Amino acid sequence: MKLHEYQAKELFARYAIPVQNGVVIERPQQVEGIALTYPLVLKAQVLVGGRGKAGGIKLASTPDEAKRHAAAILGMQIKGEKVRRLVVAEAAEIGAEYYLAFTIDRPARRMGVITSAAGGIDIEEVARSTPDKIARGTVDPFFGFHPY
Repeated sequence: MKLHEYQAKELFARYAIPVQNGVVIERPQQVEGIALTYPLVLKAQVLVGGRGKAGGIKLASTPDEAKRHAAAILGMQIKGEKVRRLVVAEAAEIGAEYYLAFTIDRPARRMGVITSAAGGIDIEEVARSTPDKIARGTVDPFFGFHPY
């Protein structure tokens, strides 16, 4: 199962995990009148990596800039996938970024976990150039996570 960022944030919010204030839009005009504090970040919702490098993530300081970015991003192709939705959220000061992914480890018949303190943009490049910065493991489906 793959989730868009906005779907993951909805799940986080449901379980009281803090997320940025934001909305999902499908048309540039929907940016008008959004009750969010600027600056905003507009993020293409596609199930591929490299959104930022492809121009699918933009910062906006004004409503006009947000609408212009929304018009440019919606409908663009990122690695063959058409952008149909954007997350528009209040930009946050980033102290640190981490990477966390849950996968299916078919040979082990368990859930796989991939983590890195070198999160943020281009985790694929981190994996190629500094694989020691990525930790991998599995989770036993009957016992779950252990505290150690």
